[in-house]
Amino acid sequence: MTEYGRGPGSEPWHPEDPLYGDGGWGGQQGHTGPQSPYGGRHHHPQQPHYGEWGQEQQAGYDGQHQQYDGQGAQQSPHYGQQGHQQYDQQYAPHAQDQQQYQQQHQGGWDGTGAQPQMPYAAGPGDPYAQQAMSYGAEQPDLYGTPDAYPPPEPPNRRAPEPEQRPDWDPEPGPGQEDHAFFAGGGEDEDDPDGDDPNEGRGRGDRKGRGGKGKGTGGKKRRNGCACLVVALVLSGGVAGAGYYGYQFYQNRFGPAPDYTGNGTDETVTVEIKPGFGGYDIGRELKKAGVVKSVDAFVAAQSDNPKGKQIQAGAYQLKKQMSAASAVALMLDPRSQSNVLVKPGERNAQVYEAIDKQLDLADGTTNKIATKQYKSLGLPGWANNSSQIMDPLEGFLYPGTYPAAKGMKPETVLRNMVKQADQAYNRYDLAAKAKDLGLSNPLELVTVASLVQAEGKTHDDFRMMAEVVYNRLKPTNTQTNQLLQFDSTFNYLKGESNIHISEKEINSNQSPYNTYTHKGLPPGPIGNPGDDALKAALNPTDEGWIYFVATDGMNKTEFAKTYAEFLKLKDKFDASSGN
Repeated sequence: MTEYGRGPGSEPWHPEDPLYGDGGWGGQQGHTGPQSPYGGRHHHPQQPHYGEWGQEQQAGYDGQHQQYDGQGAQQSPHYGQQGHQQYDQQYAPHAQDQQQYQQQHQGGWDGTGAQPQMPYAAGPGDPYAQQAMSYGAEQPDLYGTPDAYPPPEPPNRRAPEPEQRPDWDPEPGPGQEDHAFFAGGGEDEDDPDGDDPNEGRGRGDRKGRGGKGKGTGGKKRRNGCACLVVALVLSGGVAGAGYYGYQFYQNRFGPAPDYTGNGTDETVTVEIKPGFGGYDIGRELKKAGVVKSVDAFVAAQSDNPKGKQIQAGAYQLKKQMSAASAVALMLDPRSQSNVLVKPGERNAQVYEAIDKQLDLADGTTNKIATKQYKSLGLPGWANNSSQIMDPLEGFLYPGTYPAAKGMKPETVLRNMVKQADQAYNRYDLAAKAKDLGLSNPLELVTVASLVQAEGKTHDDFRMMAEVVYNRLKPTNTQTNQLLQFDSTFNYLKGESNIHISEKEINSNQSPYNTYTHKGLPPGPIGNPGDDALKAALNPTDEGWIYFVATDGMNKTEFAKTYAEFLKLKDKFDASSGN
């Protein structure tokens, strides 16, 4: 379709048609090249818009000027301005017709509603229309009949429709009663019968505006509801903003959430692992329901002068305690539910402590250790001798371990073995053992356990380690590779006696009796601490081979020769009253 109508045989568009005039205007614009003369619209060649040609004229023009192939393609040259002049000379009968043709050729309007001729060539797909435009053939006037609508006007010459009004109302009322928000629904509400299609749309006659017609009461009710909704929304927004503002202030500047008092009657066990800081401890307490927030605990720990002294272990605490009360209780030894493994302590003593802490029968942990030691995480190089008395000896690393009622003994033991494995992995025990003339890492741990058992102070450990290595040497002719340590015999007997008779020593042939068996005992005789292990890895090199606890308890003195040893022995006898 074009702006000139729907084509022959149909009624032209009515100006009130919703699509009338909305497709743009192309009649007065100049075009170049093969662009369509219809302003971008496609023209169907089967529906010419310029009337029917006379058969004689069409035959004459075809014979003299143009030929077309089967598809309507133009074969002869286009007729431009020169062709029109030739037409003017041969076919225009008089000056009036010539003037009318030139006016139509230039695209002007003559005021009679006649359709103008286009001043440019038609598209190649419309040969018949091109002939009409090129030669200015007379065409029927589709707007000349009495029943036809007036012809379309160019956009710059169209007058606004008298009945049409813009979609918006430029006249703001003082009360704004006609505003869409306050007026309500539109045409369905203002005109329920559907009599006026334009009412409520901003076009045409608006009925009942400002009057007392139908729907006035409904509008007032809608106005009140709308105002109520707006008030509720605004009040809700203010309340929400105030709430979030208060929360922001509390989170940024207010005190942390906290319980009050010393808690309820319900008791829980909380395990604090080694290396935990204030926030880590606070998270564990909050998870167990002891404190209300992590920040409250951290603040209370900082306020307490001894707050930083909280150690790893298990604590018996109450639920819903104030943070300050929780800190104070954790500093009280009565709240702690732990097993402490001391450096050099034997496994038998550790087993007894676990049974007591877990409220188990005596010997329960010892039986579990004997049966389940392979599943507790021992390193692969541990316990390679069938003569070892306790497979876990030397692998319950000194430290504090959680052991609260309800826990299983194997859980406590597994934590201890894990700590020992991690500590031993910090050193390359296999390489160190080879450098020191030992067969495997287990022998190195055994040396450390001897150093821990025989040494008294930190300064003794390195010299005691040298004594062990010197006595193990094949060149040792003074003790003939016998360690002769009371500590190994006491381990065998499960005692701590410094006065052992020669008869008792000579009558016992256990491999743990270093008076009768050369070399190291089958395994460790206790659980060495870190200092003893470091001393075993880095002994002195001064020739020490003898030592005597001259005061019987705390002071140890060393000698390089047997004669020096006898002097130290006399000193010991004198101090002990022998």
